[in-house]
Amino acid sequence: MNFGVLSTAGIARKAFLPAVEATDHTVTAVASRDLESARALANEFAIDGRYEGYADLIERADVDALYIPLPNALHAEWTKRAADAGVDVLCEKPLAVDADEARDVVDYCADRDVTLMEAFMYRYHPRTERAIELAREELEDIRSVTSAFKFPLFGRPDDIRLSEELVGGSLMDVGCYPVSLVRQFLGEPERAYANADDSRGSGVDTELAGILEYDNGASARVASGFDTQEIQRYRVEARNGWLEVENAFNPPADEPLTLEYRIDGRRGVETFDPVDQYRLEVEAFVSSVESGRRPRTDGDEAIANMRVIDAIAESAESEQAVEVEGYSGH
Repeated sequence: MNFGVLSTAGIARKAFLPAVEATDHTVTAVASRDLESARALANEFAIDGRYEGYADLIERADVDALYIPLPNALHAEWTKRAADAGVDVLCEKPLAVDADEARDVVDYCADRDVTLMEAFMYRYHPRTERAIELAREELEDIRSVTSAFKFPLFGRPDDIRLSEELVGGSLMDVGCYPVSLVRQFLGEPERAYANADDSRGSGVDTELAGILEYDNGASARVASGFDTQEIQRYRVEARNGWLEVENAFNPPADEPLTLEYRIDGRRGVETFDPVDQYRLEVEAFVSSVESGRRPRTDGDEAIANMRVIDAIAESAESEQAVEVEGYSGH
């Protein structure tokens, strides 16, 4: 498959392009608002096509699929532009700025019969798959999940993550991971309560903590932020045991990882060989396109995640508990 890449964002250079290089697939073109940036990235990865602006790349005949790591506010627009051209899309998370926009994008792509996948790469890591399997098959009556993703974002006042106009903030940038993670173990929550802080006066949250409540009495705690040192972890607790993961969402690709648990009195530590989860994500996307099967992180999954994110954001603003849209119980 031939990919085009919209933007020279760091995640494209550090993760996506090396991942594609490790497969049988190819990146044939890259675009940026700044032509010199596009040329530099293209030269680094021996990419033939380089464009100033995005529209011409989408129309390129040898581009089968588009990878979109643009700022959050631009995801919907350029995903729809790709769909208009009949090009399949792997879009960075979150797919849209809210659940309504996500629904619009998903319907738009469905009407034009293009594959749409949200790039939650952690869902394709074997350790994540094993944790979900272990919880489903061996944990009984999960009562709580705690999850956090934080990293220090200092000395970069112009970073797009701090842009209100581009819909930045820690919840949208890294908080979407704990929300996604919690939903894999507990399903859809009934309501959310959250507290957020804007320590930079940028108009977006730089630290957030939320509680998700379920009708069966279970609960989850999620946290995200730019104001502390890095943390990526989750812990699942059930009546008969627990499981726990460190370096949960974006671990080093060249180091083994572990999954720890204690279930029915049995203590276990499982080790996973180094793997590039971005490569696995790319291969899963191509497989979905070629087979016609829905991706694991498809549009419906993106909408469901955004419903919870919307409730968390509304609660943080209103300082009141907010019911999650569309909740029907599970």
